[in-house]
Amino acid sequence: MEKDMQQIEDTHESKQQREIDEHFMRRCLQLAVNGMRNAKPNPMVGAVIVSEDGRIIGEGYHVRCGEGHAEVNAFASVKPADEPLLSASTIYVSLEPCSHWGKTPPCADLIVSKGVRRVVCGTIDPFAKVCGRGVQRIREAGIEVTIGVLEKECIALNRRFMTVNEKHRPYIILKWAQTLNGIIGPNLKISTPFTRMLVHKLRTENEAILVGHETLLDDHPKLNVRHWVGPEPERIVLSHSSEDVPEGFHQFDNIDAVLSHLYDEGRQNLLVEGGAITLQGFLDGNLWDEIRVETAPFTMPDGTHAPALPNDAQLVNSQVYDGNVIRKFVRASI
Repeated sequence: MEKDMQQIEDTHESKQQREIDEHFMRRCLQLAVNGMRNAKPNPMVGAVIVSEDGRIIGEGYHVRCGEGHAEVNAFASVKPADEPLLSASTIYVSLEPCSHWGKTPPCADLIVSKGVRRVVCGTIDPFAKVCGRGVQRIREAGIEVTIGVLEKECIALNRRFMTVNEKHRPYIILKWAQTLNGIIGPNLKISTPFTRMLVHKLRTENEAILVGHETLLDDHPKLNVRHWVGPEPERIVLSHSSEDVPEGFHQFDNIDAVLSHLYDEGRQNLLVEGGAITLQGFLDGNLWDEIRVETAPFTMPDGTHAPALPNDAQLVNSQVYDGNVIRKFVRASI
């Protein structure tokens, strides 16, 4: 009976600790998103330092590539009066602390030097120079480490960084706009002024954008971000001929050449805007991570049909703007 009661108490404490860990890891994720624009090609990371009595005494995020990581900024934010509390504190980090010298010193060494009691990581860093070494170094110093708190959310936050390091290619988003009966062209005006603005916002969030030669000839797209404020993506045309390719566009013969170029240049993401042949080429090669489809509330009797969604495409978001439905799909395994 006493043994059963002890098991119940242990289970309750374990559940309570898990809830506490998830609470502070969510704060890490909130902080990490602030680095979306400037942290790349590094991952977005947030860190929170919590004292023994449950009070946040420090927090930070990776602001800009080449500058202090999330852990560095979190420790720097701790007030002098709270520094004696570090030895009994827990630091929460959405991604495993780095263990190598890059543009900044190893965060694992910093954590060890600060002598915190416990470290909680959202997920392991897939980068070859880290990949478990940060956790190992911290554990060898006698510090307790917990891994995998809100792991799915932490991986999703840095899905582009993860893809580059695990698949050695950029994260690929396929996007097209279609009528209610699945017609995408040619020369159809499907997006509304508002949804067109959202497309340009999406372009600022990607480092490269690609169309095929037929789309270039039919639509003469500028592929810029004139309806939003942000960085212009690299403009790429998939074509066997350099004829008719405007100045400022880069031409490649095949998809593999495009992906190799982007990987070598450190580009983490690619937005593919069609048309049907180009989109199907990526789908046939199983080269996609996310699909976004905008559907207008009208039909067309004929035209070019949109590609069929892959069997493993899982709907994760659906929004309606000006009557148009924008759906976002990811792989069902994510």
